[in-house]
Amino acid sequence: MTRNVLKSSVQNASFSIFFQILFRCITFVLNAFIIRTVGQDVLGIMNVRLLLLESTILFLSKEPLLKACLTNAKSHNWAQVINLIWVSVPISALLGLILVYVWIHLLSPTDDIYYSQYKLGCYAIAISCIIEQATQSVVLVAQSFCFVKLKIIIETIYIVCRTVTFVYLVVNHPNEAINAFSIAQIVSAVLLCALYYGFFTWYIPRLIKHREQEDKDENEKMVSLFSDMSDFPFRSVLNFFPGFMFNEDEKIDSNLLVLTISFLKQSVIKQVLTEGERYVMTISPVLTFSQQSIYDIVNNLGSLAARFIFRPIEESAYFYFTQMIHRDQPLKKQNEKNVAEAAKVLGQLCKVVTSIGLIGVVFGQSYSYSLLYFYGGKKLVSTALPTTLLQFHCFAIVLLAINGVTEAYVFATMNNNQLDKYNYLMVIFSICFLLISYVLTNVFGPVGFILANCSNMGARIIHSLHFIHTKYLDTVYRPLDGLIPTWKFLSVLVFSGICTKYSELYFLPHSMLLHIGFGAFFFLLTMITWMLENRSLLELGYANYKRRVSLKTD
Repeated sequence: MTRNVLKSSVQNASFSIFFQILFRCITFVLNAFIIRTVGQDVLGIMNVRLLLLESTILFLSKEPLLKACLTNAKSHNWAQVINLIWVSVPISALLGLILVYVWIHLLSPTDDIYYSQYKLGCYAIAISCIIEQATQSVVLVAQSFCFVKLKIIIETIYIVCRTVTFVYLVVNHPNEAINAFSIAQIVSAVLLCALYYGFFTWYIPRLIKHREQEDKDENEKMVSLFSDMSDFPFRSVLNFFPGFMFNEDEKIDSNLLVLTISFLKQSVIKQVLTEGERYVMTISPVLTFSQQSIYDIVNNLGSLAARFIFRPIEESAYFYFTQMIHRDQPLKKQNEKNVAEAAKVLGQLCKVVTSIGLIGVVFGQSYSYSLLYFYGGKKLVSTALPTTLLQFHCFAIVLLAINGVTEAYVFATMNNNQLDKYNYLMVIFSICFLLISYVLTNVFGPVGFILANCSNMGARIIHSLHFIHTKYLDTVYRPLDGLIPTWKFLSVLVFSGICTKYSELYFLPHSMLLHIGFGAFFFLLTMITWMLENRSLLELGYANYKRRVSLKTD
């Protein structure tokens, strides 16, 4: 492409992160609204059962084809690419028919009061997926030719439209929340399709006119829109449909077809790994829809730390270690200064994330009820299950924090052979996780998912610790010592945990505000203790911050 692909890729990644945060925030608020308005059973049907149906249809019909068609887009025969990407429409229709039948007739049934709405929801999901797949040719072109701002605007409108439509219908018809969900899905899918095709219906004639004009008397905005699109091959919006574009070769590129099949194998594994919990919840008859919704809420709440704290640390750590440590050389043959600095950074990161995780565990045991009460109201905490789930989830957060940093180092420093072996190991871990989830869920209910997550994370951490220990065995550096907290910090944590638990038992029934104030005092005490023990780390961070500010000023 003549456009700046690197710049557009960076922009696309940045806006993808922004949309992830925006979508998570909207979902977070929307779930609280649903709990307070219509209850937990409805939330379980929508967030677990119906959204899993949507995810399965879209991921298997879209992901492999889109990845294959985006590969080396500059040298594409676009007529062949358009023909191939439209294969996703009949695939999504076929998948929709099969999976809707399974979702309605073979999975555990919903209550009679929700059955007609649930049935309509399944059909609505399938139809919205087909409509969305009919937009994929335009989405592919927009992405290939770096229409980043177009994607931002349309996807923002899409998310807002779906949310506003749903909320408006639920407020006016609270007993038909699943129908509102179905209508919102269809309306937003149609709008998405119309906006993409509408833009290029407007854009292509103006691009052609711009090419034909000899004098450059157009305004600057038009020049910026059209001047760098000399390689844009589409002459009409009809070219986005199969068979309308001139093509001397075969109708479909066989190489792209083979590549699509390869991506399909990866997509099936990725989908199972990504949505494994929901598949187990959907297939297993042990959990009710109310329990499924509670688990989904607690999982979203508990994952906030992972998304907004641990994941940025993990991504930054991965990039840092890839620059400091060479994959294919033992540490003794590498730059000693880089090895020493990387070991120190790894140790400090381990200390930071472990400390954050332990603080979450200690205060989570006493303040899970309060957090859930503020989030979902009395309906959410009417039983002890949500509080118990969140308390157990706090232990998973510690393991998640440690696993993120240690795996970042492992992935950044493994050679190709080690990475290939680890990919196979990950498949084994994931299969074991699904089996353990099924067994533990039947024994412990929703808590079984958290216990299965903990065992999966524990196995991955053990592998990472073994790899790091072996890598530094012949050196004087011991970065894994950062995982062991100091006795002073642990003592303050234990003392804070005992006092806040006492507060929950004696103060919370009379005054939640007093209970929160009590916790704030001990949280402050814990943070002061940690900062005093890690003064050098804080000074280093402050020095780096000042340096960045001075560089920006200069």
